[in-house]
Amino acid sequence: MYKLALIEIVDKYCIASLKFDKGLDCKPELDFYREQLTDYDMELIKEELAELKEIHSQIWDRENDFKKFTVEHKYPVEEVARRAIEIRNINNERYVVKNKIAEKLNDPIREVKQYG
Repeated sequence: MYKLALIEIVDKYCIASLKFDKGLDCKPELDFYREQLTDYDMELIKEELAELKEIHSQIWDRENDFKKFTVEHKYPVEEVARRAIEIRNINNERYVVKNKIAEKLNDPIREVKQYG
């Protein structure tokens, strides 16, 4: 059996689900994470799953836009910094949602972020 914190499995499941929705060939990955979650009542975290997936979607869209643009153009350093901060801020929302999920599923592992 694989040993990951429950919130990490849920997080990876949401990413795989988003990739699948966007047409990527990742059904084995999605099924793998779905199988890891069969012992949990996912209805308890239905809202948080949707919120987490939306956060991943926002990050995906910003990174995808950034990657497409950098192939054709060069961003000024200020724009790169602005986008990096924007993605970091969205990512900070992610760990809050993951900790809500851990609480609802009675998982003792919490993600801790501390800067400066």
